[in-house]
Amino acid sequence: MFRLCLTLMVAAGAASVPAEAEERWPLVAPTVPFDDASPLVPLDYAALDRAAKPWRLCILYPHLKDAYWLSVNYGMVEEARRLGVSFDLFEAGGYPNLDRQREQLSACADGAFDAVILGTVSYDGLTEEVERIAALKPVIATVNDIDDRGIMAKASVPWREMGAAAGRFIAGLNPAGSAPVNVAWFPGPEGAGWVRFVEEGFHAELAKSSARLVATKFGDTGLEQQVLLVEEVLDARDRIDYLVGSGPAAEAAVSILRARGLSDDVKIVSTYLSHAVYRGIARGRILAAPTDFPVVQGRLAVEMAVRAIEGNLTVVHAGPRIEVVTLASVDAIGSEGSLAPASFAPIFTMRGGREPNP
Repeated sequence: MFRLCLTLMVAAGAASVPAEAEERWPLVAPTVPFDDASPLVPLDYAALDRAAKPWRLCILYPHLKDAYWLSVNYGMVEEARRLGVSFDLFEAGGYPNLDRQREQLSACADGAFDAVILGTVSYDGLTEEVERIAALKPVIATVNDIDDRGIMAKASVPWREMGAAAGRFIAGLNPAGSAPVNVAWFPGPEGAGWVRFVEEGFHAELAKSSARLVATKFGDTGLEQQVLLVEEVLDARDRIDYLVGSGPAAEAAVSILRARGLSDDVKIVSTYLSHAVYRGIARGRILAAPTDFPVVQGRLAVEMAVRAIEGNLTVVHAGPRIEVVTLASVDAIGSEGSLAPASFAPIFTMRGGREPNP
């Protein structure tokens, strides 16, 4: 269960003085920054109390089509409020829209912005522009993996481990030598920064099982696109035992299997957590999903950006520890740090930690 902790810091011999609340985040950091293959070490991260000024951040997302990036947005909004900083958010509309995000990133060079937070649509498609802007202001990467040239800090987790967690879960149910099972795989948009690493981790762990990969379908992580891909696989194959893929793929699979009367025959595993996936796990419709706590990643990215602006950035790469949510662990892990409240709507503009008046 992820909790953001407030620690009371009282100076020695001054117990009568009101204590200052310090916020501490339980994170992990790679021993070699920007190298997700390096071992992770625990990190008791002491967050800033307040920004020195209402700095203005330029924030870029691939899209806001699914609840994952909505949860990242919630974390950023909460942290911007806590620190008292401003931001403008721009979303590219989907992973195929590299040119649009490149234009948005170029606009972040405007002198009105003090730093950039980049959730990229491409691993290396923005490198040249990132390096140009990095000469003007800090660029912080968040969530999606990216070529680290020009990046000052990263708030992220190893996406290879997200895929590995899903593959490891299936291997645990179907160890090598047991009866073979057929798996259909929906990794996400081909070419996106995180998908290649999810694929590597998933394939490595699945190879240790009796599972056979019988179909792979790439596609943008919008629900409509994933519905078409899941339907296509089920129409083409006589027997599928597992549907495994992104949050929208898992969400699509639940309703499609129910409509086809296959809910008891085909199992679902997601490679990340969303509101619909969380509900599916709690109701026994989805077996498992790793969570990388996107709310926390959003908060950390904003906090890192403020530190970079103010010249006190000491941790340049960190993120939450990945946990696997199942029916057995869903209540213990909970939704805090992973999911935005159900009532939350995306916020694109804040000024001094507040939403501007309509």
